[in-house]
Amino acid sequence: MGNREKLLKAARDCLHEKGYRRTTARDLTTAAGVSLAAIGYHFGSTEALLNAALHEAVQEWGERLECALAAGADAGASPAERFAAIWTQIISSFETDRPLWAAQAEVLVQAQHVAELRAPLTASMAEGRSGLAEVFLPPKAEGNIDDTRARLVGSLCQTLLTGLVMQWLIDPHQALSANELASALHILAEELA
Repeated sequence: MGNREKLLKAARDCLHEKGYRRTTARDLTTAAGVSLAAIGYHFGSTEALLNAALHEAVQEWGERLECALAAGADAGASPAERFAAIWTQIISSFETDRPLWAAQAEVLVQAQHVAELRAPLTASMAEGRSGLAEVFLPPKAEGNIDDTRARLVGSLCQTLLTGLVMQWLIDPHQALSANELASALHILAEELA
C-alpha cells in the first residue's frame, strides 16, 4: 500500500474515531505512518485529504445501499412498499455508519465557513441527488429517467435523507421510521391534491 492509500485509510479511521473538525494533520500522519509532507504531496491539504476520504466513504455507502436494495428487491411490491423498503435500508445505515453521518454533518456546517469545502461538497451532493433519483425512480420503458423528474425527486430524497440523519444523530427515538415517512408523505400528497 502506497502513502496515498495509507493516508486515505488513516483519514477514514480518524473520521470514524475523532470526526472531521478534531482530526489533525498529525493524527493522519501518525495513523498512516508517513511524514507531514505526504499530505501536501498527495492531497494538497489536510482538508482535501479528509474530503477525499469522506467522499470515498459516501460512495461506498451508496454501493452497499444499491447491493442491499438489489438483494431485497421485491418485483411485486407496490410503489409505497418499495419506498418504505428503500428507506428502511437507508435508515438502518444510520446506526451502522453513524461516524460517516456525523462527519458528513460536520462538513455541512464547515462548508458555510470554508470556501474550499463548498466545491467538492456541491459535486458530491449532485452525485448523491443523481444516485437517489436512480434508486427511487425506476427507468421508464425506454430505459432512461426524465432529467427534471430526476432532479426533483433526487433533491427531495436528499433533503429527507439529510433531515432524517440530523434527527437521528440527535434523537434517534423520535426520528421517523420508513413507514412513518411514507405515511407523512402520503398525508402531504393528499393535502396538496
